[in-house]
Amino acid sequence: MRRSLRYALLLANAALAPALGAQGAPAATPPPKSTGEAWQIIPLLQSSLVVTRDGSLLGEIGTEWRTSVAITSLPLYVGQAFVAIEDQRFYSHDGVDLVGIAGALKDAVTGHARGASTITQQLVGNMHPDLVDRRDKSISRKLREQSAAREMEKHYTKAQILEAYLNDIHFGHGWYGVDAASRHYFGHAASQLTLAEAATLAALPKGPALYDPIRHADSARSRRNLVLALMAQQGYLTAEQAHAAELVPVVVAPDRGMPAAAPYAVDLVRRELERDGVSLATGGLRVTTTIDAALQRAANDALRAGALRVESRPGFRHPTFAHHAPGKADYLQGMVIALAPASGDVLALVGGRDFAESPFDRATLALRQPGSSFKPVVYSTAMLEGAQANELVADTALSIPMPKGPPYEPDNSDGEFLGPLTLREALVRSRNTVAVQLGQRTGMDSVIALAKRLGIASPIAPYPSSAIGASAVRPIEMVAAYTVFANGGAVATPRIIVRVQDASGRMLLAPPSAPLDTTALDPRVAFVVRDMMRDVVTRGTATAVREYVPVEIAVAGKTGTTNDNSDVWFIGMTPEIVAGVWLGFDTPAPITKGAAGGTLAAPVWGDMIGKYYRGRASSDSAWNVLPPGVIPVLIDGITGAAADSLTPPERVRTDFLIITPPVPAGSVIDSLLSVPDSVRSDSAKIVPP
Repeated sequence: MRRSLRYALLLANAALAPALGAQGAPAATPPPKSTGEAWQIIPLLQSSLVVTRDGSLLGEIGTEWRTSVAITSLPLYVGQAFVAIEDQRFYSHDGVDLVGIAGALKDAVTGHARGASTITQQLVGNMHPDLVDRRDKSISRKLREQSAAREMEKHYTKAQILEAYLNDIHFGHGWYGVDAASRHYFGHAASQLTLAEAATLAALPKGPALYDPIRHADSARSRRNLVLALMAQQGYLTAEQAHAAELVPVVVAPDRGMPAAAPYAVDLVRRELERDGVSLATGGLRVTTTIDAALQRAANDALRAGALRVESRPGFRHPTFAHHAPGKADYLQGMVIALAPASGDVLALVGGRDFAESPFDRATLALRQPGSSFKPVVYSTAMLEGAQANELVADTALSIPMPKGPPYEPDNSDGEFLGPLTLREALVRSRNTVAVQLGQRTGMDSVIALAKRLGIASPIAPYPSSAIGASAVRPIEMVAAYTVFANGGAVATPRIIVRVQDASGRMLLAPPSAPLDTTALDPRVAFVVRDMMRDVVTRGTATAVREYVPVEIAVAGKTGTTNDNSDVWFIGMTPEIVAGVWLGFDTPAPITKGAAGGTLAAPVWGDMIGKYYRGRASSDSAWNVLPPGVIPVLIDGITGAAADSLTPPERVRTDFLIITPPVPAGSVIDSLLSVPDSVRSDSAKIVPP
């Protein structure tokens, strides 16, 4: 108590010194010259706002998230709330509150030491920490601070000082200034703050962590009500107004005031701006992105729920998100990326389960084996060289000599070989040996060349195992490659930034969408492979998707599972969206026994797409228009031969042939095209060229 009393007496003497000097007593020692500018109000660091395609706030870029606002744009009670709790004599003192210091002295005598810093003093210390370090508890620091505060009051109005203070304060979570705090705590600008919300924010400077309304609603409410009571005592409110505001519950906006959490997308924006040479140092930019808030929210929710389902499966033996070593991201990870196939716009991006703990973006930076999700590239290569969807290839044991080491002997996930299958059936059932044979037949160099045309820049090794996805790729490349099937042969290049404007609205950057590469894949091949992938969802390895997505929404896609069950995928498409889901560990390890893309990743994809299309329409009309050179036929799904009156009905399937006229008389294609119209009538939904 003696130390507190001594400290309070020194503070009182320091505060009174200017007044005594005016009466002839010795003045206080002038502050060092190094603090001569500490009274100045200087421009504050601003953050750059990142918004969705419709203008909703997605996140901010900057060391301090702040957007300065004019005090005249705020409701009057905002400033009054801060004055009431922080500095009730703000409008009457000269920067130093002598009455407050006297009160602090009295409290020190009783053993309840407290500070007596005014709003002006706080602003001096916050704005010039290199000159007046408020962590320094020495009397010399206090003298410099008081001197600078008095000088500040000589050069600026009370409104200017209060405005600077409101824009400067830290409100927790890296949110600085009343506008950023309002946006992230309550979901709207500070100009729209209610009385109860303003009082809640005024409660925070004393202890942002203690009175955080997100984590400590009860503490926040108690101090908010104290603010309201003080406002009434000081005449800013009536007792009735204060009481009404006290009854308002403390409610914060979900996802910290943003329509959907997207920290990985915001970080990708930062990286791309830096790559393009846009300076982020001064902040104040507004970056409009391609992100769709509804789809981003659906992606977040679906990945969160899907990963928890996997962790809850019997036999899961890894650390979980809920129970893992602090600071270690050794739990199950995941990524989701969704694109608009017509433009390449990134509609949603989730690069992991917790950005704060693990900011590494698995969607754009990771290298992972795609497993069987790579097979459509192999099948497309084979069809470019003449293979047909109804062609039979044996699902059988293989032994391929290798230049070094033992021969390569692929197998299937079920350990079985099914014998002759049509290519359609082999893709629907995801038979590894068939894909390897197609890769060998066409040559892996041809497969790799097509992969590059589809935008897969990651190196693909020319080994037989690459036909079933053994070469690691970046997920965004793999997902973007599937736009070629959604677009009927044209591949899109991903983009996330629409435009960048400065604080005055001047356009700094407006990168256009890259034109679709219409030469990437023969439209006939794209159509047939997409139709085969529709069967994957309807009756193949990805039927789990249909548990979430209504049947009226057209869906095509392919599952992927690596041999050791360490990576599971589903990449799929609707007419409006191409999206991919991956689950796995950062250090590859088997996820769990029996892990497969169809059972783990496909439900996440289906959940996301099902949520997004709830209440939305979709049209597959473009998917049902045959490109020139594609003919629908009815075949025997087992033999691949033309169906006839003797073919069992359950084996009759519609398939599509790629033809290049003229068709040789007597050829297999000619025999299929000769099927009577009465047999082919069930394919009426398909619109011929």
